Amino acid sequence: MKKIDDKYILIAADMGGFPLKEAVKGYLISKGWHVTDIGVQSADEVDSEMFQRIGFRVGAKITEGEFERAIIFCGTGMGIHIAASQCPHVQCAVVESVPAATRCVTGNNCNVLAMGAYYIAPQKGMAIADAFLSARFGQGYEHIPNFNEFHKLAYDEIDAFDYEAFKANGFEPIRLGDYKIGDAARHP
Repeated sequence: MKKIDDKYILIAADMGGFPLKEAVKGYLISKGWHVTDIGVQSADEVDSEMFQRIGFRVGAKITEGEFERAIIFCGTGMGIHIAASQCPHVQCAVVESVPAATRCVTGNNCNVLAMGAYYIAPQKGMAIADAFLSARFGQGYEHIPNFNEFHKLAYDEIDAFDYEAFKANGFEPIRLGDYKIGDAARHP
C-alpha cells in the first residue's frame, strides 16, 4: 500500500475540479509528495470522464489497498464524493475548511477528501490538503477519555454497515459495542 507516511497520495478530478486539482497537485509535488493522478489530465479534454466514474476508480484503489488516502475534486466536491463512497471501506468527506479537513481524519478516520473547485480558492485548497495529509486518527484528543474508542467504534460500524442486515433487524443498527466519551470503562 502507498502510504502518506511515505508521502504517496492519489488524486483525481473531473473537468469542474481540474483547476483546483492542478493547483493542489503542483503544490504537493513541490513539497516532495509522490502524486498519482488518475483523473482528467488537460483543460483541453472535450469529452472528459464524468465525475462519478472518476470517483468509482479512486474509491476502488482505496478499497483494493493500493493507496492509504486520496484527494478528489469536482465542481462541488459532492458528486465525486458520493461516487467514491460507494466503494467498500471508503470514508470520504466533502471539506471546505482547514478545521474540517483535520477533523475528518482525527475524529472520523476519513481516507478520502473531496473538494469543490467552484467554492475553494487554490491557496485554501493547498491548506486543506496539508491539514488532511498531516492529521492522524485521534490526534489532539488524547485528553478526552475514550475519544478514540468511541470514534473507532463509529468508524467500524459505518464500515461494516449492511443495509439488508439493517433492514432485517427492523431498521435498528447492529451494534458492535458501546463507548461513551468521558467514561473510563466500556459498556457492553
